[in-house]
Amino acid sequence: MNKLEKGSKKLLNAWAFYDWANSVYTLTIASSIFPIFYSALFLSEIKNVHAFGMDFKSTALITYVTAFTFLVVTFTSPILSGIADYVGNKKNFMKFFCYVGGFGCIGLYWFSLENIHLSLLFYFMGLIGYWGSLVFYNSYLPDIAYPEQQDSISAKGFSFGYVGSVLLLIANLAMVMSQDTGEAKMQMMRYSFITVGLWWILFSQYTFYILPNGVSSGHKVTKDVVFNGLKELRIVWGELKENLRLKRYLVAFFVFSMAVQTIMLVAVYFGEEEIAWGTDSDKTTGLIVSILVIQLVAILGAFLTSKASSKFGNIKTLIVVNVIWMGLCFYAYFMQTPFQFYLAAGFVGLVMGGIQALARSTYSKFLPETEDTTSYFSFFDVAEKIGIVIGMVIFATIDQLTGSMRNAILFLFVFFLIGIVLLLRVPKEEVG
Repeated sequence: MNKLEKGSKKLLNAWAFYDWANSVYTLTIASSIFPIFYSALFLSEIKNVHAFGMDFKSTALITYVTAFTFLVVTFTSPILSGIADYVGNKKNFMKFFCYVGGFGCIGLYWFSLENIHLSLLFYFMGLIGYWGSLVFYNSYLPDIAYPEQQDSISAKGFSFGYVGSVLLLIANLAMVMSQDTGEAKMQMMRYSFITVGLWWILFSQYTFYILPNGVSSGHKVTKDVVFNGLKELRIVWGELKENLRLKRYLVAFFVFSMAVQTIMLVAVYFGEEEIAWGTDSDKTTGLIVSILVIQLVAILGAFLTSKASSKFGNIKTLIVVNVIWMGLCFYAYFMQTPFQFYLAAGFVGLVMGGIQALARSTYSKFLPETEDTTSYFSFFDVAEKIGIVIGMVIFATIDQLTGSMRNAILFLFVFFLIGIVLLLRVPKEEVG
């Protein structure tokens, strides 16, 4: 097919459609059905599992594997993105991670405590596939959209993702709730993992068909190219130090994203442990309803934030969103009832969709004129991943030492406050 021009509607929509394809992973696997499935595997009150020659608490094991995966993505994405820019085939890298993630989700059908190592490998594949593909997906944004288009198309991508993931989750929940016995429900959950993998792989094909491969250089991958990737990373770091606005924004993003991503990762566990649901059935239903509320409201949040940024500017809008997040940390500390949790879920959805879409497009807008967009976006992703690891460790440590997740989530208030101060220091205009 003929190469589409930058800024064309078809090209922008094809890019945004990948959010429709891959967001089913975050909702079904990361946030809802898999955590419920994983918890149900442990029938006794003492939820321990033997893996890697050690005994782990069930939640600790999955948290360690998650943190390890983020560390792997953190260290490999700069190298891979450098290679992609060097040889000009970022789409092939994006495809690779998409397929690894999709087949990892399908593999979760066989997840069991008896084969825990293979099971965790499938979980690892899904997680690394999702985040690995995002490195290259995000880097396409300045290639396919002009600055004035980036806020709206970034928000559109998140909106596609929320709608698609909610549709599949509703179908999966209907499958699970149609069964009467616990064993049958578990089997339907296993089938839902297959649907996620197939959805992800099949719907991504349209994006892959339309998106360009990247800026072709004709270079072949050699042993030296790996080191060239690291060299490119050092060059970008040097350029970042000379670009005050981009550097300060990246530091601010690192701080507030640390808190945002941590809250998103622990929200289900917080609701399960700290809210008085009543019965186990009420708890499961309540958590799923909360997740659906977050996803649906996030569509509105992404739209409203995009409109606000066009009127008031990206930085001012991000500051207001961070203020709302601060308030949510205080509110969460005092939450007790399901209604209060639903209310918090609504506000989380409103600011979650907005802050994710706007953070991505703001960084894209601040980039200097360059074809080396993938390496720049690897910095963005590295900052996010390191923040996730640090945020999870801090949260878990406070939870462990104080015995309360409420204290841990209240402490995240500090990161939003620091993020606001750092955003206020971002220059309005580019400073050389």
